[in-house]
Amino acid sequence: MLSIGELARASGLTVSALRFYDRARVLTPAWVDAHTGYRWYTGDQVRAARLVAGLRRVGMPLAGITAAVAAAEPAVVHGLLDAHLHRLEDGLVDARRELSRIRALLDHEEIVMTTRLTLPATALAAAFDAVRFAVGSDPELPQLATVLVDVGPDTLTLVATDRFRLAVAGAPAAVTGPPLRVPVPVDVADRVRALLAADPAGDASLTVDAEGITVAVGGEQVTGSAVDVDYPDHRRLLRNPVAAAPARRATVDVPALRATLGGAPTVVREHDGTRYEVTVLSVDDRGGLDVVDGDQAPTGDDLRVGVNREFLLDALEAAGGGQLVLELDGPITPLAVRRPDDDSTYSLLMPIKL
Repeated sequence: MLSIGELARASGLTVSALRFYDRARVLTPAWVDAHTGYRWYTGDQVRAARLVAGLRRVGMPLAGITAAVAAAEPAVVHGLLDAHLHRLEDGLVDARRELSRIRALLDHEEIVMTTRLTLPATALAAAFDAVRFAVGSDPELPQLATVLVDVGPDTLTLVATDRFRLAVAGAPAAVTGPPLRVPVPVDVADRVRALLAADPAGDASLTVDAEGITVAVGGEQVTGSAVDVDYPDHRRLLRNPVAAAPARRATVDVPALRATLGGAPTVVREHDGTRYEVTVLSVDDRGGLDVVDGDQAPTGDDLRVGVNREFLLDALEAAGGGQLVLELDGPITPLAVRRPDDDSTYSLLMPIKL
């Protein structure tokens, strides 16, 4: 058997990386000495460790590395590599576009990029309500304690994430100016939402530039500075609707599902000293959704996904009443919560290993 140091030298991974992938249950030791805590690996695990090292070097996300190591068929790994290459190519296109914009700024330093847009105050308020629950609060990740204001050619999109969940809400708008992406502090977003509540019947006017935003409604306005951080590109998490459809889609009645979640069995997990309840969702091949006991073995071809119970309840509340569509695509793929009549507003919840 190989010690962790020997496996590190044989694979190109560092010892700390091997410890991380052990905690993430990607590459667990064949044996751990109960007295010393030393990790030991078999010779057969060298290939898996080298695979992890290679995928890590090309920036494969943790979920993709996990799936590649667990895959029994090379064709599955090839599919993961193709999908990752597609993401990298898309990122390169975005980077080239951004570099072109920067070069243009350098050539025209006196030009200030400002975009103005108008949309109903009710639509803007609904967008803030749909994403507010997913704003992060980790002091070590200040870029996540913000709401991203993403202005497109004819749409305003708000984005929030705390790494474990992501919420996106879009609304049509009359836009004058170039596309902009500006993260603003959550307290600014909350002040804007309070302003919108004071005059919900009118239109909201927004001025957005690299320095921040100004929102005016009914003669009153809120101004907030942007946060000087690189906000995560949420688009990399999104499924390509042409490449593949979700494995299972279930249409659910929100009040009925909330009532079920209130009394359904849960599995308790712990992360960084915090215990939380995990809801286990099961979807059959006909789109029937059940909340099941995670300790019981699955039956037939039912697909099971574990999610943080409170996060799921928050997502249901933020999406509104009536009916919603849940999209599930395996135990390591984010669970999507969508409105059946609105493709621009949805949330993603990271799955929890059962």
